[in-house]
Amino acid sequence: MYGLISLLSLWAIPVLLAFILVHAWSQRVPVYETFVEGARGGLVTSIKIMPHLVAMMVAITLFRESGAMELLLGSLRPLLQWLHVPSEIVPLALMRPLSGTGSLAITTDLIAQYGPDSLLGRLASTMQGSTDTTLYVLTVYFGAVGIRNGAYALKVGLWSDLAGVVASLIVVYLVFG
Repeated sequence: MYGLISLLSLWAIPVLLAFILVHAWSQRVPVYETFVEGARGGLVTSIKIMPHLVAMMVAITLFRESGAMELLLGSLRPLLQWLHVPSEIVPLALMRPLSGTGSLAITTDLIAQYGPDSLLGRLASTMQGSTDTTLYVLTVYFGAVGIRNGAYALKVGLWSDLAGVVASLIVVYLVFG
């Protein structure tokens, strides 16, 4: 079974690309010109969203490097202990809506330090999969299409992230104790 899945995963992308090219050719689509036009549009979009990405990355770096994260953790520690929430997981919960790469680095550190089968490793993995990079998504997609007022989307996204964090805690504690 493993061999079959490996073979399928090896050939899936080349077969898909070949199918797209053959189908486009049969429909008389100018493949190369269409590709170049799409690449040009992608480049324009990348340039348009660059200021938004730089601003977000600067804000994240300032938050982490200024000590604000540690100050926040220190003030939340009594509440976290009362709720039986490991304080080591809070940086991931705070970073996940901001940056996928930053949150993945935190998850990787937690798994490396505590192990993948530890409560923290399982909690970090579940939280990583149950939440999204809300601010990144809003920055990139809203910036790309020029949406200036994303207040409702931001509220819904952050509430969804909070629900994902709480659900991760509940499910991991129920399943893995």
